[in-house]
Amino acid sequence: MRFAIKTRPEHQTWEEMRDVWVAADEVPLFESAWNWDHFYPLSGDMAGPNYEAWTMLAAMAQATRRIRLGCQVTGMIYRHPAVLANMAATVDIISGGRLELGVGAGWNQMECDAYGIELPPLKERFDRFDEGVAAMVMLLTEPLSNFAGKYVRLTDARCEPKPVQRPHPPITIGGSGPLRTLRAAARWAQQWNMLVRGDISQWVAAKEVLAGHCATIGRDVSEITCSVNVTVSDDIDAVVATATTLHDAGVDLAILHLPHHAAPESLHPLAAALAHLS
Repeated sequence: MRFAIKTRPEHQTWEEMRDVWVAADEVPLFESAWNWDHFYPLSGDMAGPNYEAWTMLAAMAQATRRIRLGCQVTGMIYRHPAVLANMAATVDIISGGRLELGVGAGWNQMECDAYGIELPPLKERFDRFDEGVAAMVMLLTEPLSNFAGKYVRLTDARCEPKPVQRPHPPITIGGSGPLRTLRAAARWAQQWNMLVRGDISQWVAAKEVLAGHCATIGRDVSEITCSVNVTVSDDIDAVVATATTLHDAGVDLAILHLPHHAAPESLHPLAAALAHLS
């Protein structure tokens, strides 16, 4: 099993997060580092600070040299897919080809209400998501893009320069909805991420659904990295126990969701404790 870190861009300073990512860049066990795409905190005081995801990724791309970088996951409702494709290409270039392109349909009603962003009903949201991913892939791979969807329309559209990674940065799709999310992951994703609460059997069942969708379109599910988040506490033994359960269940990538104000030096004992699972 492989390992990554994730920092919460809420209730802490830019310098704290930057220093943790720079430290993770020096620890070979960690292959990638992630943030989230929200404008308000998800815990504690909703009036507290929360940093924007993609400007943060661009800065982290300059602050690091080895580790891959991604947002878990970008809400499609927040940015037009063509704008997001251009952002992704630019960050991939800045990072020297280290971007993981995480995308999701979006869900946060509070943020949408506060900013006047439309949050469509669930079916429309996923229709928009499917069109958005298809349009982004086209823009990131084709010299000229024409797309005539219900919600996304491209006319002789260019996205230049192209990203370093070909055909495009790996796409991560997050979620566990059996009909729409997992079907989209089977079609588009190089990584599928699921938040597991409680019994690992939920993840096992979801992966079986994903495998079924892959079989329907003639794709091998093993082509998709299956990742799960692990909440990190001061109890390293508990983190190791959770990671061991994921390892035994066949999870490919454990993403360690670090607590607020995690110290850079805390990554070394954590990596040492988990190394036997890699």
